[in-house]
Amino acid sequence: MPVPQFLLDLLALLYALAIPAATLTLVAAGLSLRNDGGMHFHVNGKTGKWIMWTIILLTVPQILQWIGAQGINIPSNPGGISATWIATVSTAFQKFVSLVLSGFVPVAAAFMVLKATLDTAAGDNPLSSVIAAIFLLAIPATKSMMQGWNSGSDTATFDMLQSLWNYIANQVMPAAAGLAVVGAVASSVQKKPFMRYVFAALGFLCLSGLNQLVKAMANS
Repeated sequence: MPVPQFLLDLLALLYALAIPAATLTLVAAGLSLRNDGGMHFHVNGKTGKWIMWTIILLTVPQILQWIGAQGINIPSNPGGISATWIATVSTAFQKFVSLVLSGFVPVAAAFMVLKATLDTAAGDNPLSSVIAAIFLLAIPATKSMMQGWNSGSDTATFDMLQSLWNYIANQVMPAAAGLAVVGAVASSVQKKPFMRYVFAALGFLCLSGLNQLVKAMANS
């Protein structure tokens, strides 16, 4: 039985909007990072949830491919959108995402920088706002990098999660360790407690080893 054209149009709309929607979830992750980032990062925070949705949206074709492999008939190539109003929705949404990237994101990042300045003036930690500003400005590059992690297989979602972990452990954590060392030196000069920064730097550098240690303990 052939698939109705309306359903094919909706499937084509899903394919067309998946990547722009992933861009919006990255924007939401960047805004949430202000509250979840820095010293107050939570594994179950909003940032992690938005990143997870980004990965799901970027691997929609592979998820549908896996569903099709289970015996459910899902066209792998629905073609173009035949219904004019659905095509208009797709075009309007993509234009909206472009406006968000070009107009809203730079302003939001600028407000994050302002918030970092105010945090410093108030004697608070500006790290959360700085990290959020950097993340927002790097959204196009982040999305391209994550798309490069797409293996194209049925398990692309989990492969992308593994690639994200490897990137955090091998690229982000060494840089964070360097910042922790700078924080330790600055605290030492100001005669403030600095050992927590030292231990944080050691933890960042040993993150992969600590993960393997926990796995070994769990399997023993």
